[in-house]
Amino acid sequence: MDQQLFPGSTVKIMTTLLALENSQLTDQVTMTATGVSGVTDGGANISANLDEVFTMEQCLYAIMLVSANDIALQVAEHLAGSVEGFVQMMNQRAAELGCTNTVFTNPTGLSDENQHTTAHDMALIMQAAMENETFRTIAGALSYTISPTNISGGERVLTNNFSMMSAANAAYYQNCLGGREGYTDASGSTLVCGAKGKTERNPICSLCVQGASGTTAAEAGSLLNYGFDNFQMLSLGDTDFNMLSGGNVYVPVGTATDSLTTKDGTPENGQYTRQYYFGNAPVGTSVMAAVQEQDTALTDTGEKNIEAARNYSEKHTAVPYYVIAGAGILLLGFLIYRIIKTAKS
Repeated sequence: MDQQLFPGSTVKIMTTLLALENSQLTDQVTMTATGVSGVTDGGANISANLDEVFTMEQCLYAIMLVSANDIALQVAEHLAGSVEGFVQMMNQRAAELGCTNTVFTNPTGLSDENQHTTAHDMALIMQAAMENETFRTIAGALSYTISPTNISGGERVLTNNFSMMSAANAAYYQNCLGGREGYTDASGSTLVCGAKGKTERNPICSLCVQGASGTTAAEAGSLLNYGFDNFQMLSLGDTDFNMLSGGNVYVPVGTATDSLTTKDGTPENGQYTRQYYFGNAPVGTSVMAAVQEQDTALTDTGEKNIEAARNYSEKHTAVPYYVIAGAGILLLGFLIYRIIKTAKS
């Protein structure tokens, strides 16, 4: 999973994610020479014209459904001022997501000897993308129509060409939520996708293989089926009142909670992160409430006070209180008697 390979068009997942995180769908994107160059570079495109204006929403559907290089280049320049600036954003975001073996050099995935990633890193990127509701909507669309623009007089009807989303393709996977695949001579066949299962789990499948085009989607389907059939989710938060969030772990079917080990992070701002392991493999995390030392001290003091009160009660009877009360009543009666006698005299 950590072998460095060329990513191909799976790069566009990061391109789309960054666009969603740094723009609005209604933003106007105007084609410049940068984007138009993607029409003649030999890759996929929607034949965009110089000075043609698209909305960001139209751009992202073009990128995810038909892998449009011209639009990917223009979105990069629109967001960062230059493709080079956008590449810096890509690498920074990859590092934030925990990618350790990824270097991006362009937003399209066209071959570059310095651009590489791993199956694991692409899975992390796809996981972040699938957490974005708008990304799921775009990636899962079967088609999308771009209305006539300021230059183009006709509609552009985009059909999702991701093989696992096409019912007419032998690699069709009914529960696929979307993804991106690609092929170049350098990368071979690459694919990243997400799928929904019978439960709330949404496994991510990431493949970077130097194989023949058209074989990767079938392998992805087999891996997804294996994941659904052989793993289960355990929720650990039902019995731990200190757990603030998380606590869902994915483990082999039949695994009990006592088979897990944990490693706690450093407490900060009253909470800390707990990592769960099955064997040596991390399987989930949670955020835990840190128990304050002063709270423990207060609890101990309270318990000591209760114990002291209990001991005092056991050693002292209520008899003295009855004696005092009786004497008080006699004294009160004597005073009333004196007041009445004085009043009569």
